[in-house]
Amino acid sequence: MTKPVTIDFIFDFASPNAYLSWKVLPELLARTGACVNVIPCLLGGIFKATNNAAPMVTFGDVKGKLAYEGLETRRFIARHGLTAYRMNPHFPVNTLTIARAFVAAGRMGVSEAYMEVVLAAMWEQGEKMDDPEVVRRVLDAGGLNGEALLAATQDPEVKAGLVANTEAAVARGAFGIPTFFVGDEMFFGKERLGQVEDEVRRQSAAA
Repeated sequence: MTKPVTIDFIFDFASPNAYLSWKVLPELLARTGACVNVIPCLLGGIFKATNNAAPMVTFGDVKGKLAYEGLETRRFIARHGLTAYRMNPHFPVNTLTIARAFVAAGRMGVSEAYMEVVLAAMWEQGEKMDDPEVVRRVLDAGGLNGEALLAATQDPEVKAGLVANTEAAVARGAFGIPTFFVGDEMFFGKERLGQVEDEVRRQSAAA
């Protein structure tokens, strides 16, 4: 039996576009038979390593650019019916703690549940997810062990794991999030998901 094609998803909760991408990925996976490997990284670390910055900084002085980005996002939301999405009122949120906890969640075997709970808190419920007490409450309410996950963020191996993920993403060519790799082919942004699907189909056919 042919092994399914894997999409590596370079991910941080800090990116609203990562949330929007995640919400539409299941349909792509169902259509293609591919699987996804979500790789927790730190967007700030990627920016620092690549001399990049958030769009509001990079394009803040470009007339019409940010307004168009907002229009494109509204179109994407409408097309895919993502009515639960809300811009986080605390944006930008420092995601170091929840990114480390995501690494820890993977080690504990609860990464899928953790991702769903934290994404909803960030991009649907408007929670301040750089406040440890808020994070603990959100995780506990989602059926996870908030105390254990927060404690694990201080584990040197967990810290090193997030750093290693981030450095590896940069080494592969990532400069922002969401970034997707299908084999050696890189795609940046939710607008490239159609190209991601085309590449998955190409690699599946070649296999």
